[in-house]
Amino acid sequence: MLFHHLSAPAVAALTPDTPIVFPLAAIEQHGQHLPVWTDTLLTQSLIDRVSARMNDRVVFAPVMWLGNSHHHLDFNGTLSASPRVYLDLLCSLMDNAIEQGFRRIVFINGHGGNDVPAKQATFEVRQKYSTRDDLLFLMTTYWGLGVEPWTCDPSIVQREMGHACEWETSMVLALKPELVGAYSTLPTVEPGNPFRPGVRAWKTKDRTGPGHIGVPNAASAQKGELLLRLFSDALVQWLDRVVAWDGSSWEG
Repeated sequence: MLFHHLSAPAVAALTPDTPIVFPLAAIEQHGQHLPVWTDTLLTQSLIDRVSARMNDRVVFAPVMWLGNSHHHLDFNGTLSASPRVYLDLLCSLMDNAIEQGFRRIVFINGHGGNDVPAKQATFEVRQKYSTRDDLLFLMTTYWGLGVEPWTCDPSIVQREMGHACEWETSMVLALKPELVGAYSTLPTVEPGNPFRPGVRAWKTKDRTGPGHIGVPNAASAQKGELLLRLFSDALVQWLDRVVAWDGSSWEG
């Protein structure tokens, strides 16, 4: 069910326990070979697949194309909200939903730079409404649900999402091959292991000259279709748990 296809009375008629999903994406550089629309394209495609399977059990807001992409501003093609502005925007969206009666609010993220502010938003708003015990605020990034695509296709090289990498390039090849530039001769840019298990702050140019991170030269449309299927399956299974939540317990 799509929020933007409903009338105002239809929104008002939804049960308070209908989860509302805010899909988060970005417009930013994706190396020398992928469109700046990549994160929004992939997130929209996954939401299309998932919403068709969830039917009227979940309501999906339009994909938000503006993300927190300041770490990509050294490259052309990036449109970004600063981290604090983006955090305030997400908190406002949650407030809007709560004011309209929604009790289960979900961010499904499709851009790495949105991860920290989206998590922070859920915690800030939960603390704001700390006297209420009937609220469920969740955030996930679509590639972070435990999918291991190389177990289904051993030719998949990467073991994690990169940027304009094997995984993203493959999915765009499956969806919009006409938008993919020359990728087969691009160099591998390793993700590195900086100071793990600690977390190092970085901007994209700290890690890559051409703008991609990963192995785009290993991409294929066949891999892309597999990735889209696996990620959409994982999202459906996770949202099933959101729908089934009993309204009070800690366990999901």
